[in-house]
Amino acid sequence: MQTSHTLLARLIHWSFIVLYLYGLSKQIGELDELEDNGLLLFEIFFATVFLVVVIVRYSYMRRFKTFLGAREPVHIVHYYFARSLHNAMYVVFILLPLSGLLIAALYTKGYQSEDELLMEAALGLHSLAAQASAFLILAHIAAAIYSRIKGEGVWSSMVPILKEDKPSDNETVKKIAAAEEQFYNKVESLFTRANK
Repeated sequence: MQTSHTLLARLIHWSFIVLYLYGLSKQIGELDELEDNGLLLFEIFFATVFLVVVIVRYSYMRRFKTFLGAREPVHIVHYYFARSLHNAMYVVFILLPLSGLLIAALYTKGYQSEDELLMEAALGLHSLAAQASAFLILAHIAAAIYSRIKGEGVWSSMVPILKEDKPSDNETVKKIAAAEEQFYNKVESLFTRANK
């Protein structure tokens, strides 16, 4: 049974972070900056590369279990919650470049004011995708750190440092993990009753 992600999976995961951070650092501030044809072409190129990388990443990473490396069975509710978070991340990572390409297309077709309805909608979608991506990334990081604290083994399957060797012996962590399991059991019972 595979307990760690492949080197390629880890490379894709960590290099995507670099690409995402680069995109954040070079984002344009004002729509009229796109008057610079070189910048406009670079933005189109970057958005296209970003989109291709996300699609390739999703295609490759979906073959791995969500909790690869987990030492204990993962509650079904926890599994679906984590899977939903990952899928939501891919949705916004696809919306970011698509909405950026839409902005570029509208701009080249003469929609050069933020007040025009189509441009306003494209900018709004791009902003929403950017904010949602930041929120989901922070949630992903928090979940990874929490998993590391619990010592589930999932962290070690993807992160090259601070490897876990066993579940946490800390009593507070054990109590929080037990409360988490109770929560998952309650959620599962709600869905079980709703399906009867």
